[in-house]
Amino acid sequence: MSIEITVPRLGWSMEEGTFAGWLKQNGDAVSIGQPLFAVESDKVTMDVESLDAGILQIPPDAPEQGAIVRVGQCIGYLVGRPILAAAGNIARPTPRARRIAAELGVDISKLHGTGKGGRIREVDVRGAAPAQQPPPPQPNLRHTIARRMEQSHQNTVPVTLTTKADATRLVTLRQQASYNVLIARLAAQALEKHPALGGPHIGIAVDTPQGLLVPVLRDVAATSLADLSRRSQDLIAAARERRLRPEDLTGGTFSITNLGAFGIDAFTPVINYPEAAVLGIGAIRKEVVVRENGDFGVRDQITLSLTFDHRVVDGAPVARFLQDLVRLIEAR
Repeated sequence: MSIEITVPRLGWSMEEGTFAGWLKQNGDAVSIGQPLFAVESDKVTMDVESLDAGILQIPPDAPEQGAIVRVGQCIGYLVGRPILAAAGNIARPTPRARRIAAELGVDISKLHGTGKGGRIREVDVRGAAPAQQPPPPQPNLRHTIARRMEQSHQNTVPVTLTTKADATRLVTLRQQASYNVLIARLAAQALEKHPALGGPHIGIAVDTPQGLLVPVLRDVAATSLADLSRRSQDLIAAARERRLRPEDLTGGTFSITNLGAFGIDAFTPVINYPEAAVLGIGAIRKEVVVRENGDFGVRDQITLSLTFDHRVVDGAPVARFLQDLVRLIEAR
């Protein structure tokens, strides 16, 4: 008797994904709940756990790593009953070690773990992998980004407004949190007065080797700066290490993208559809500013670029939102 191994639906809109590799070898014993293979859905790579037990049988026509697979597609079989070895002789790898081993082509059964009880960790896998260049961007992720950009272009009427703010207070607070987190918190507070532009769940654009990802910080206005900073660091690390969950990328109501680190002042960010607006953060530069009393002074200045969907809201309310945001940024 054989049991089909099929591709599950990892998100409500998922119809296909990219096969990221087997986490078990052909002929391996598989138990219920063990990670069996990995699939990239949209922008997330997830381990798929086995729903049954048996001996893994990978057919000759099974998909190769990087192949497009459909939801419900049969990719392999579980046959017979697993042969159990003495538990003391098995050094169990961590889930992440299994995934990295599949990505790097390392035979995990030949490794000796350095973790507690001899458990195989990611560092053990990477240490056994031959030196190699970082993998190129995955075509499916690039395809997903292109599709999202096209969707935004087809379904929004984008208009961009730019303004400047005195960033002296932001520079002072920089030791407590990143500029993205600081501005996200202030933007969430301003959005409470301007709900047409978005809500409290703020997406933060993250540049990764595979492409742009936008994980979501939730309930930003009601969360302490310390917690926001910690959650932001966790999401950024997960994005760059391909550990984001589907729920980390959904539910955003407003997005922030920052090109200031690259010396860019103003730009035209693309709306993360179906959101209504996205805020672009430019570089912070020291500039000569004329004070209200006519005196001159050198201050840290930041440029903000807000792209909004003109179908959803008009320019004047957006300008008022930017005024409120500037006031919050400059408040002492």
